[in-house]
Amino acid sequence: MARLRTAAGPAHARIQGAGAYRPSRVVTNDEICARIDSSDEWIRRRSGIVTRHFAGSDETVVMMGTEAARKALAQAGTDPGDVGLVLLATTSFLEQVPPAAPRIAHLLGTQAAAMDVGAACSGFSYGLALAGSVVRSGEARFVVVIGSERMSDIVDPADRGSAFLFGDGAGAVVVGPSDTPGLGPVVWASDGVQHRVIAHDRSWLDTRDGSGPWPTLTMAGPEVFRWATRTVPEISRQALDAAGLDVADLAAFIPHQANARIVDSVARSLGLAPHTVVARDVVRAGNTSAASVPLAMDALLAQGGLSRGDPALLVGFGAGLTCAAQVVALP
Repeated sequence: MARLRTAAGPAHARIQGAGAYRPSRVVTNDEICARIDSSDEWIRRRSGIVTRHFAGSDETVVMMGTEAARKALAQAGTDPGDVGLVLLATTSFLEQVPPAAPRIAHLLGTQAAAMDVGAACSGFSYGLALAGSVVRSGEARFVVVIGSERMSDIVDPADRGSAFLFGDGAGAVVVGPSDTPGLGPVVWASDGVQHRVIAHDRSWLDTRDGSGPWPTLTMAGPEVFRWATRTVPEISRQALDAAGLDVADLAAFIPHQANARIVDSVARSLGLAPHTVVARDVVRAGNTSAASVPLAMDALLAQGGLSRGDPALLVGFGAGLTCAAQVVALP
């Protein structure tokens, strides 16, 4: 009987390089408050957010994702021709067909396999887990994982509950082979029972005849806060156990930048050591959904103080509801 041949890959994978793209336009809380009944003080108290970036007309999901990926490839020293897969995590790309990832692959100069990952704010974390598995399987030597968002396209600027939270931008990493472990086991889950707590307020079908308003993202803030502050510490501890590490071993904690209150609550719940650096990119970038984890990672690396190989806990969580946690070695 004939036997199938399977691919053979390296024993380990790791993040080889990271990159980011932030739109040039910085939007203050005062500008947001011109459209909603709020104040700079209220927004800071509720979310910790001071500024966010809004993309210009030429700063598309594809353009921003491409620029972030180019920087990641440059840092990794990886030729685009060696990339076997491009994964794009995005919530805000407005075309269902064709997907955006093949366009990014083309602009990067590769004909690698490419696909969009739809897991909302967990999308980058899901993509990173998939990339590690693909590299270790031998199906691709290098994988580019991107989170790119234009949240300003899908949020109602007059919605007091969400307009102040979101921003635009893109982050990316290159995952490749490693002689030592660089990506711990992923712990991921979903809770579809609560799918409506972060969702569009209406279907795109409602706009087909031209009479319905543009669908926008809505969020039940208190419900999301309770779910996140309960679930994120839980899966974080599981990811640490799976990686064989203690919380005191972490050099950095890089969760999805939903808002500063959630970040701080989870950090307290985990009992992080004083030396563990906590990402708070949300203060200047807002909630950038699938782009927030790589953007926050890039910001921490740019600040200095962390070294290549330092262990960091990455956590994505959001609409679906979805979540994923994984300990990685920093690039």
